[in-house]
Amino acid sequence: MNTDTTPAWCERLYHAKATELILYGRALGLSHAEAEDVVQETFVMLLQRETAPDNPAHYCVRSFRNRALNYRRSFWRRLTRELESSRWFERTAEESPAERAAMRCLAELPVEQREVIVLKLWHSLTFEEIGELLDLSPNTAAGRYRYGLEKLRACVRGESYEQDEHLGNSVAFLDAAPPVAEA
Repeated sequence: MNTDTTPAWCERLYHAKATELILYGRALGLSHAEAEDVVQETFVMLLQRETAPDNPAHYCVRSFRNRALNYRRSFWRRLTRELESSRWFERTAEESPAERAAMRCLAELPVEQREVIVLKLWHSLTFEEIGELLDLSPNTAAGRYRYGLEKLRACVRGESYEQDEHLGNSVAFLDAAPPVAEA
């Protein structure tokens, strides 16, 4: 891309949002490479616009989300993504056990909660902006955020979300009693 013809607003937006969008793509279930592809498609589309949108950052995240969701709809891509789901975040040698646990817990959240947490924490969006982006009320976005954080806290502490107190590392599940035979 020739920087002489690149609109300055788009270049600034790319530097500010590209990394965040890749993380958001990972939260939406894309692999790292797929998220990078969708970021590229998003910015190619933005560069084709004659003028900047009214709110470029919001428009960029919304466009990325739409493209990411469309990208995920392919059956073969879904199969590939499921095989890679064990590597939700890229791992590094410097990663602490606590970081690994936090990433595992985030990856285990329902997509709806994980998506809101990533948008709130890494994109610094308000619940109103998240609601507009996801077509839901700000209260629903806040609820997903709150419940997701509760699940993250419980998971990082090693607790089950449904239990009130920590019962130890092992939990036993009992099978239901067999039905009583008819006499």
